[in-house]
Amino acid sequence: MGAPKTETPWLGAVGLSVVVPALGYGAPGHGAPDPEALGPDAPGHDAPRRAAHGWDALGATVEAVRDHLDDHLGRGPGDWELVLVVDGQDEVPAAVTTEDPRIRLVRVAGAHPGKGTALRAGVLASTGRRVLITDAGLTTPLDELPRLAEVLDGAGDGGGDRNGERDRDGDRNGDRDRDSDRDPAPAVVLGRSGNRLVRALGIPGIPGFRADTCGFALFDGDSARAAFGASSLDGPAIDAEVLRWVRRQGWEVAEVPVAAAPAPAVGPRALRRGPRPTAAGRLRALGELLRLNFGGLAVAGVFLVLSLYVFQGLWADLDGSYLADALQDQNQWEWFVGVTTDNITHLRNPFFTLSQGMPDGVNLMANATMLGLNVPLVPVTLLFGATVTFALVLTLGMAASAWTWYWLIRRRFVRSRWAAAAGGALAAFAPPMVSHANGHPNFVVLFMIPLIIDRALRLCEPRRGGRDGHDGHDGRGGSSVTRDGVLLGLFATYQIFIGEEPLLIAALGMLVFALACLLVDHRRALAAARPLGAGLAVALAVCLPLLAVPLYWQFFGPQSYHSVLHGDNAGNSPRALIEYASRSLFGDPETAGRLSLNTTEQNAFYGWPLLAFGAAVCVWLWRDKVVRALAITGFTALLLSLGPWVPVPRTEVVLPGPWRLMIKLPLFESVIEGRVAMVCAPVLGILLALALDRILRMRTRELRTLGLLGAAAALIPVLPLPLVVRERAPVPAFITSGAWKDYVKDGEALVPVPLPDPGQADALHWQVEAGFGFRLAGGYFNGPWGPDRMGIYGATPRHFSNLLRDVRYGGTPPEITAQWRLQARQDLEFWKAGALVLPRQDRDTELRDLITGLLGRQPEKVRDTWVWRVGPGEP
Repeated sequence: MGAPKTETPWLGAVGLSVVVPALGYGAPGHGAPDPEALGPDAPGHDAPRRAAHGWDALGATVEAVRDHLDDHLGRGPGDWELVLVVDGQDEVPAAVTTEDPRIRLVRVAGAHPGKGTALRAGVLASTGRRVLITDAGLTTPLDELPRLAEVLDGAGDGGGDRNGERDRDGDRNGDRDRDSDRDPAPAVVLGRSGNRLVRALGIPGIPGFRADTCGFALFDGDSARAAFGASSLDGPAIDAEVLRWVRRQGWEVAEVPVAAAPAPAVGPRALRRGPRPTAAGRLRALGELLRLNFGGLAVAGVFLVLSLYVFQGLWADLDGSYLADALQDQNQWEWFVGVTTDNITHLRNPFFTLSQGMPDGVNLMANATMLGLNVPLVPVTLLFGATVTFALVLTLGMAASAWTWYWLIRRRFVRSRWAAAAGGALAAFAPPMVSHANGHPNFVVLFMIPLIIDRALRLCEPRRGGRDGHDGHDGRGGSSVTRDGVLLGLFATYQIFIGEEPLLIAALGMLVFALACLLVDHRRALAAARPLGAGLAVALAVCLPLLAVPLYWQFFGPQSYHSVLHGDNAGNSPRALIEYASRSLFGDPETAGRLSLNTTEQNAFYGWPLLAFGAAVCVWLWRDKVVRALAITGFTALLLSLGPWVPVPRTEVVLPGPWRLMIKLPLFESVIEGRVAMVCAPVLGILLALALDRILRMRTRELRTLGLLGAAAALIPVLPLPLVVRERAPVPAFITSGAWKDYVKDGEALVPVPLPDPGQADALHWQVEAGFGFRLAGGYFNGPWGPDRMGIYGATPRHFSNLLRDVRYGGTPPEITAQWRLQARQDLEFWKAGALVLPRQDRDTELRDLITGLLGRQPEKVRDTWVWRVGPGEP
């Protein structure tokens, strides 16, 4: 675009510059009023008249602005100026500018100049100590200007340094010890009219984006000229570009609710509405959106590639591969996918099923069913199968979690995109997360947790009053306590349908962080307590009605249970904190196996270099109050993860651990305490980002190189390796052929030998492949046991199921007695069994002889299985 040309004289610096972009209003068919807007007698082909009417309306705008500014700011040459930006090819009538030297006409040359070109030219041509941007139709009345000016001047909070706190290296956070007295005044105040401000981007014609992000905005003059001077976009996305640049300088952006004009203030409604977006305009806007967000998209692409790298073995053969370290969790989770799809497609209760655990069934709300993902992915499951959904959830979920951690870190802690990306990657691909990726999607898909944290932090931000001084709008983005509380409640509700235990652990981490903030900055913590408490109350008011039925079903419905006990060895060994996980670059599977419950529960294993690096960062940046709070949070999480009893390595000494204080608390008694160490993943990620952000801005190359080498030395040992896969056990032809239909009637259960349980659950995969056409005795799920309804893994064991399990894994078959035969028959009747099915496996001969002796008859050979009919009426 050509350089802007100013046609009117410059009067020097003024108090207020009003910038009004008015491109194309003199060109027929481009921004001029529609024929129907001119009245019923205006012919649509009268282009000159339409252009003239457009200038008349623009002249009315100019007159209205001039009269208002004269009345409220004064009539002197230094009081105000109006910068009107027009197309360089337009012939602007003198009546528009009225030959008033305070009204400056700025022309922009080039073919089809856009909104960005106009705003940039107008702001750069301005000279005011304040710059107001408004539209040519005066959608927001100028009477609202004093409300924005009051906030921009820092009224009510003592003002402050607009540029925020900075250290001598230009850190956006700087030394947080210096900001204890006052909050910075904003550099920009945005007028919010009607619905919420969309900060991401304002693009007309694209759903979800607004065109008036900066439609009525008051800037500090120098800040405005710096921001628009740094911009490069020529279209509607300049709003987002400028606001993003402002925030990255550490400057404040405030939002104030303003009243919208109930009817066009001047001119016809088409002038107020502005030019209609065209297909070419939409494509241009979309291109600018991609250009503006290219860095973020690139980061997302890196995360997706890294996630595909971790799960490459699974994707290489979806039909035949199985995560080798998943134990039976992949079978279980694919079953959750399948049963959710089956319930939804048949309009059944999504919180319960009889497909497993006959005859009692399974309380699905009391299991990690992840309805929040499995329900919307029902079409994917129907088209491609449960394994594809399982792989998609893991792969996209881990990448999305990394991106939202990156988003939170960049939004809240650092300026450098790639420092934030490194922190997000560590938070999502840390050793505990990769361990759980073997079969616990609920501990991998954590993309809602950063959003919940951000919304909670917004509640803690300083607030400025609204129209009546009590609206609860803050000074950074116009957020209200009510709105943030509602969103927090909705976010938490959705997270509960993804994973309750991760939310509980995250809440514990946030509570520790809040208490740490109270210790390191009690003034701000106490100031935040009231809006945070009010917002949490709103969140609960939103959550509870939405969750009342699901949670009632979970805790009091059929097959509900009270707690799941994991014993005293579910905590982390102190050595596990400094060793490496099985799938870390420097990891040793044998060592990690000795120090963990199993391959999916390697909940620490950060390695001593990474922990040492985190400690060094805390020492280096200890003056930063956030770093102090993070250090306390991480250290507390590590201590809690050691469990109620902590063995001292290389000794016989066992010390009481801090988890003893929580083990009897409701909900926490079912938590595997070793998982609390997962809180350290985002803590270390944020510390890494803070360190890299400082390192990348160091003045000397030698210091930058040394710092980056230190970070690399900490990260390289824990780089993730691809998950190991094995060949999946084939589904018996008896199932895949549909032969089972001749043996199992509706309401009856198929009884695999041995019965499925947490140690062997291939039969769940059979059921998924059979489209849930039959029910199963036994199973792998969480359910009640005994009169106290204690939670256990799997169905309540019975004598016959225990016997089959013992013989399968090496036990000697007992002597067949009448008592054993009676017990077998009673157990089969309890399960409502239709058929006993023995597939090929180790010791299948011993199992066949045992069952034949107990039932008193030979089985049928059906394809690759032995089958006994045991339904009602069978001998």
